[in-house]
Amino acid sequence: MNVDILFLNNKDMQALGAEDMQAVLNDVEQAYMLTEKGDVLTPGKCVMRWGETIEDENKLGRINAMPGYIGGEYDMAGIKWIGSGPSNYKKGLPRASVILVLNDPETKLPVCLADGTQISAMRTGASGGVAVKLLARQDAEVMAVCGAGAQGRTQLDAAVIVRPSIRKVNVYDISAENAQRYVDEMSAKYPAIEFTIAPTAEAACRGSDIIVTVTLASVPFVEADWLKKGSLLMNLAGNEVSYGCIEAADKIVVDNWDTIKHRMASTIALMADEGLIKDEDIDAQLGQILDGKKTGRDNDEQIIFFNAVGTGILDLAVATRCYRKALKENVGIKIPYWR
Repeated sequence: MNVDILFLNNKDMQALGAEDMQAVLNDVEQAYMLTEKGDVLTPGKCVMRWGETIEDENKLGRINAMPGYIGGEYDMAGIKWIGSGPSNYKKGLPRASVILVLNDPETKLPVCLADGTQISAMRTGASGGVAVKLLARQDAEVMAVCGAGAQGRTQLDAAVIVRPSIRKVNVYDISAENAQRYVDEMSAKYPAIEFTIAPTAEAACRGSDIIVTVTLASVPFVEADWLKKGSLLMNLAGNEVSYGCIEAADKIVVDNWDTIKHRMASTIALMADEGLIKDEDIDAQLGQILDGKKTGRDNDEQIIFFNAVGTGILDLAVATRCYRKALKENVGIKIPYWR
């Protein structure tokens, strides 16, 4: 029996809809709901880090392996293999690089090898977008983006779809050059939105309805007294917010609590490790809200804290959609695998 593997490069994936944020939002929502139904396998993230601490990791880099299986309309197994090189920009290379392997869940044979670099950025942005949809005020107008990198871009791309009411974005980055580049690019993309470069994180966050932190910070830089009533604080990277921010929240929502504790990188995971946050303190996972088991925002005064760490099934969902479209449209290169 002959077995081929379909290879899809970054341009193929782009043409197949990997960068279609509306479609990615749907994929991510489905993945969260299938998780709550128990129709997934998520063995957990294996982190191979350089150095001994998260701070070392943020300087020296890491490679993560994220295997999984997602059922439902996807019915696909596979693994995400993602490298993170913080100094890659010096060589003109992207910080993150991703290879996705898709495996037939029946035969377990590999069927596709695809670039997943943009999928990784898009699905994380979509996770934030689902959180904004469920947890932000309906009339949210002001958004703070702390971290003017790839994630800062896809978080906004998703947020404006689910909250078209957004009219102003405060941008903060430790690099003034990165912040200016972000504003130039995103203001051209969204001319109806007013973009402002904030001189400090505090200036960006105060008065914002939605706050997104997507940085390499290993020391908290967002404080509780910056949060206004009715705000949504989304901690989407590491230890970026003070313990007080979480203590001040009226509701705590996560993507996957077990995975967050396993990764042990974000602020709330560190609090759990110290016994300051218990399982019963988590009000809901996104999937529980999506399928109606739990509620999202209950009123316009609630301060809501959201944390996501991500699982490989999110990437598999997007990649599977693209792979099946590639088969229909004869896109990609078939590589002889087994002869």
